[in-house]
Amino acid sequence: MAAADSPSAALQRRDLCSRGIRLAGKMRSDVIDLLDTYVERQGLDASASVAAAVEGVPVAAAERWDEQTGTQRLLENLAAYRAFRALLAQMLEEQREQLGEADAALGRALAAVLLQVSAFSYHLEELLRLESHGPPSEERAACPPPPQLSLFERKLRGLGVLRELAQWAVRSARDLRQLAKPGPGSSSAPSPPESP
Repeated sequence: MAAADSPSAALQRRDLCSRGIRLAGKMRSDVIDLLDTYVERQGLDASASVAAAVEGVPVAAAERWDEQTGTQRLLENLAAYRAFRALLAQMLEEQREQLGEADAALGRALAAVLLQVSAFSYHLEELLRLESHGPPSEERAACPPPPQLSLFERKLRGLGVLRELAQWAVRSARDLRQLAKPGPGSSSAPSPPESP
């Protein structure tokens, strides 16, 4: 654990956190744009309730967020983005089956966000390596087979996935700001109260 506490490791951590915060901000902006396009192209109401359609979608809200360690934050983020990677890939496949090339713009936007989620997952893995915790294997993060949903339920699920991904981007930026703070609180000790 000494490596994670050295001055060069602290600088590297701050640099990785800063880049991660920028990535999360860009991802959130792109997801918000995608949400608008998705709602319009799928013929949905932007305020539609998706509570019943989001089983298995990682939730950004965290109980006792202020009591989490930096490593706990990173592990939760990584598990969430691995799940989103699988969910977005599934959405992209469904999109192609449903519309084919008729709506290439929506497909491209989904693919672009999927790439950002994959890149962000890799970034979190790098941070975990720096904290002397190798990232957990992918098998634990694998999503269960998707439930059999009607076309409308799939559209609502997609809406729920994108809404929650936008919330995760906000939480991730806050988690990385916490981690970038100097001192022991940034890595393994609970940090001062702050709400996500």
